[in-house]
Amino acid sequence: METPFALSGKKVWVAGHRGLVGSAVVRRLERENCTIITAGRDEVDLRRQAETEAFVEKLRPDVVVVAAAKVGGILANTQKPADFISDNLAIELNVINASFKVGVSKLLFLGSSCIYPKMAPQPIPESALLTGPLEPTNEWYAIAKIAGIKLCQAFRRQHGCDYISAMPTNLYGPGDNFDLNASHVLPALMVKIHNAKQRGDETVTLWGTGTPLREFLHVDDLADALVFMLANYSGEEHLNVGFGSDVSIRDVAGMMAKVIGYEGTFVFDTSKPDGTPKKLMDSSRLMGMGWKPQISLEKGLADTYRWFLDHVEEGLRENKA
Repeated sequence: METPFALSGKKVWVAGHRGLVGSAVVRRLERENCTIITAGRDEVDLRRQAETEAFVEKLRPDVVVVAAAKVGGILANTQKPADFISDNLAIELNVINASFKVGVSKLLFLGSSCIYPKMAPQPIPESALLTGPLEPTNEWYAIAKIAGIKLCQAFRRQHGCDYISAMPTNLYGPGDNFDLNASHVLPALMVKIHNAKQRGDETVTLWGTGTPLREFLHVDDLADALVFMLANYSGEEHLNVGFGSDVSIRDVAGMMAKVIGYEGTFVFDTSKPDGTPKKLMDSSRLMGMGWKPQISLEKGLADTYRWFLDHVEEGLRENKA
């Protein structure tokens, strides 16, 4: 265990505070005795070096969490590869360089499990990074995230900076993206099953066989892990942050139906692709340090559905009116 780093009394800038991860980190930091700094795109465009450096110079944070990123699903990554690689490279380079210039004490960079090779061993250890070809559908985003990890490592080696990186597994929770054209599997399932219940449909058609295994972590558990890492970790290698077990798409759809109160049945369109049969992170290093996730998938889905009803569904009703 590393010597604890105290957040008490520190100014902590959460870059990307309006996103799924950033908003959860802000919620978690509210329990710490620290000053939280946030700024929207209307205040500073992190893709612009001069704007970013001026902002950081003015507020001079002690700690930075780099949760800002351009994100999207397979369709967006395929249609706009230049945007995904250039925007994300610019954001991380500007934020990390600006942080170094003002002497930020600690910086935590957020990656993504898509950094790992398409055919990585299961569960995926941190050492799998750069051992094989990436998944082609999101390699532009992945390459930018890998560059961010390496940037933090380079600043550690050359300047002794306490910059660390975390690689979360598949995330879900309040603040997720429920747009069916851009959402990931859990929010997409939630919208499909919710809509089927509202319409009184007897069946819901899902892609593939339902057998692929996926790991899901509630975003509030991730935020707790990140605060734990800020306090207790100071190493060059990135750390995986996962739940520690996986579940089939068929089973998670069943859980979702129970939470939503949908009593119909599922039809699996086996003409559609399944994707990778199994994707599970090896988070044993972080868990060995003493952190454990606290939110079960059942509780997390119920929590997320309540948020969906209060924020997304309510907004849709208002728009129709």
